[in-house]
Amino acid sequence: MRQGVPADQHGPLPSTADTGAVRATDARPPSREAVDRLLADSLLRAVRGTSAYGGLVYLRSPDHRSLAISTVVGIPLDLFDAFRRIPLGAPLPAAEAHRTGRTVILADADETMRRFPRLAVGMPYSYASASVPLAAGGQSFGALTLLWPGSVGGPPAGVRRQLRTVANRLASGLAAHGGEVTAGPEPKVLRLPPPTDPATLIGSLDWEPATGRLRADAELSQILGFGPAEFDGRWATLVARLAPEDVRPLRAAARAAVLRGEPFSRRVQVRDHSGGYRSVELRGRVPEGSRHLVVTVLDSTAGSAAAAAVERLRDGVFALHPDGRVAYLNRSAELHLGARRAELIGRHPWEMLAWLADPVYEDRYRAAMVSQQPTAFLARRPPDHWLAFSLYPDSYGVTGRVVPAAPSGEHLDALPEAPPATPPRPGAFYHLLQLASALTEAVTVREVADCVINEILPGFGGQELALYLARSGRMHLVAQNGYPAGFLDSFEGIPIRARLPGTEVFSSGAPIFFESPDELVAAYPGIPRDEMRAWAFLPLIASGHPVGSAILGFDHRRMFTTEERSVLTALGGLIAQALERARLYDAEFALARGLQQALLPHRLPAVPGLTTATRYLAGTQGMEIGGDWYDAVSTPLGLYLVIGDVEGHNVGAAATMGQLRSAVRAFASGGAEPDEVLCRTNQLLLDLDAGLLASCCLLRIDPADGHGRGARAGHLPPLLRHTDGRTELMELEGGPLLGIDSDVGFPVTDFRIPAGAILALYTDGLVEVPGAPIGDGIDRLRTMLAHNTDGSLDALAERLVADARRTTHRADDVALLLASRD
Repeated sequence: MRQGVPADQHGPLPSTADTGAVRATDARPPSREAVDRLLADSLLRAVRGTSAYGGLVYLRSPDHRSLAISTVVGIPLDLFDAFRRIPLGAPLPAAEAHRTGRTVILADADETMRRFPRLAVGMPYSYASASVPLAAGGQSFGALTLLWPGSVGGPPAGVRRQLRTVANRLASGLAAHGGEVTAGPEPKVLRLPPPTDPATLIGSLDWEPATGRLRADAELSQILGFGPAEFDGRWATLVARLAPEDVRPLRAAARAAVLRGEPFSRRVQVRDHSGGYRSVELRGRVPEGSRHLVVTVLDSTAGSAAAAAVERLRDGVFALHPDGRVAYLNRSAELHLGARRAELIGRHPWEMLAWLADPVYEDRYRAAMVSQQPTAFLARRPPDHWLAFSLYPDSYGVTGRVVPAAPSGEHLDALPEAPPATPPRPGAFYHLLQLASALTEAVTVREVADCVINEILPGFGGQELALYLARSGRMHLVAQNGYPAGFLDSFEGIPIRARLPGTEVFSSGAPIFFESPDELVAAYPGIPRDEMRAWAFLPLIASGHPVGSAILGFDHRRMFTTEERSVLTALGGLIAQALERARLYDAEFALARGLQQALLPHRLPAVPGLTTATRYLAGTQGMEIGGDWYDAVSTPLGLYLVIGDVEGHNVGAAATMGQLRSAVRAFASGGAEPDEVLCRTNQLLLDLDAGLLASCCLLRIDPADGHGRGARAGHLPPLLRHTDGRTELMELEGGPLLGIDSDVGFPVTDFRIPAGAILALYTDGLVEVPGAPIGDGIDRLRTMLAHNTDGSLDALAERLVADARRTTHRADDVALLLASRD
């Protein structure tokens, strides 16, 4: 049971009049194409209608444990790599909007840092945003997020109501599709509509050279200078617009193309409004079996003139696609950058130019794209060529300017130094912040190791990483990435006093850096090596005590700057603190899990006439230790079936569960009626003063005739599947949760279980889905139970918990008890 959520207050339960697969089977699975079209249309409408420069739609993941980006427009997806998938409980605007159903508006960077520091670390730029929930028909699908430039002082006035309208329409459309609407495997990246005044005009023409008949579209009429409906389709009218010297060659080329059935291409001069001529290109083809030409006419005069003008500039001019790849650069830019156009087009400049490899330069592009504000910086191209860069962004990309610069002496100390042949990464401070932020959410040793691998390797350009922890005087591998199979086997369990760099940094507490294989071999002759060419061996020191070591390998010779060595050493301290915290957590978890397993029954009593099957799954968040329990107690009056749930997920919840289970067993074995068992158990929980509440469902069944009596204390009612497949909620009157008040009663209900029927008792972890009524989850369970046609009771139990078992982020425990009367 999730703490603070009484089991009987989840909302309305399904009607017991329904049978079999009622609502779950009626819903058709939504069309992915239709959902994608709806998302695209709604997102584009929201961006255009609110003057935003871009936006994203988050939808629930298929397991309903996280939100994932489903659609994005106007923003490079790579900028949101760290936030493509976010937990439902994450302290982020989209997740908060989804959880609370409220719009989250952030006016500027200061408000973002104050309210959502994790987002500010990952996106440390100036921008405004609004996140609005997508909810309709009792379902919460996700959230819609829009972004505005940081200079506008927050989203425009009235945007909250406008966004709500768009979001409500989108959510209603998603609900109308029926079935499960979740994020697809990959986000859909949309293109913004192009500017309304394109540099290239394209028209089309259907031409019969033998007769001179022409059919032209509106775009071609515009190219020829005709107004709407002015072109009469006659050859003579077209000829009047062409330069005289082009008429005869054009007609000859067209006739030859028709005779041979081959395509043709021709450039001609068209008269413009000023009386001069401009060049257009005609490309024609002959459809199979016909005697006419389909011609495309391209007028790129404006674009060509603009490109020619830019090429004549002495300033370097370049353009970047939204994702940062080079789209264009003029001749002057080639000269200033010291690289040819063909080498840079389609590539990221910071990947192709070693002197721009520091992440600080890539971060300038990111800042420009996210804030949508111009930015400028200086960089030095070796050996001593200073260049001034200016970036001018919009939603379609970045236009850049680069010119020579001669910074004064007062500026030199603040500028990044020109790197040697192997570029250092002083900008790795950004990854230090990212790692620190990610480690705050890592709980287990495995999660800490994954964070380290995901942040350090890309942050420093490394290819291999290994983490070792010391235990009982020996070094043991915790995690590794990039090493050849079996290479690290010989190092497993080596004594901490062995003469190896990984153990010596542990003993001395000082890092060791090798910038080439020669340096490593000279210091440690005969040490096993793979293909790496440089290494950083870092001590992991927590609270002044060494706990292990980290090894970072590079596939090229590398010069480690003083700043890099400081950053890597600081990272070692962060990693050590996180690993020590995670080791304590893992130890406590192992103890608590052992306690919990000891408190649950290892097997249920065998009773003639009744068959039982059980399943228990621990939650996967927090301590993963909960208070769900089940039991079966054989008495002279019949078999008691028990299921219960203590709120909380910790050792205290597990201990209280054990006490309640023992109490119920003792009271039931003493011959007490179901209501008396619950009353005594309620009083015991109050006397324990544990400060916890609990739910319980108690059924006593006579295996001989199926008659029974039952009582509930705030627990979900059982399900009963008849032999014909009809499945219903059992009509058991319910009392309050245990632990609320001593002066309460628990009504008893008489019932009968037919031969061959299956009884299902369960806890809310099996049927509860965040953001959806619990009745929907009970309906799903009822449908699955109704569709059971054959197989053993044990196999049925496994099928019923299969979805929960596959979920890697279970917020609650799951307990299931099935019973069938033979």
